[in-house]
Amino acid sequence: MTETKGTFEERLQDVQEIITRIEEGKLSLEDSVKQFESGMKTLNQLDEELKGMNRRLTVLKDGKEEDLPGGENDEDL
Repeated sequence: MTETKGTFEERLQDVQEIITRIEEGKLSLEDSVKQFESGMKTLNQLDEELKGMNRRLTVLKDGKEEDLPGGENDEDL
């Protein structure tokens, strides 16, 4: 997976700022495309993280914590 910077919320805010800059129409076409590509990359990463969180929550809800990677038996918790 690619390296991520910032929390989930910070990266989501970055995407929202990209959208605002593009919508303002002050960027060149090339810069708009670069910003769009960056935003889509970040959104895809955020989507994968959400899917992983959803899987973890589903496992916890179903009471199968032992099946959860990074779960109760991990030293990180």
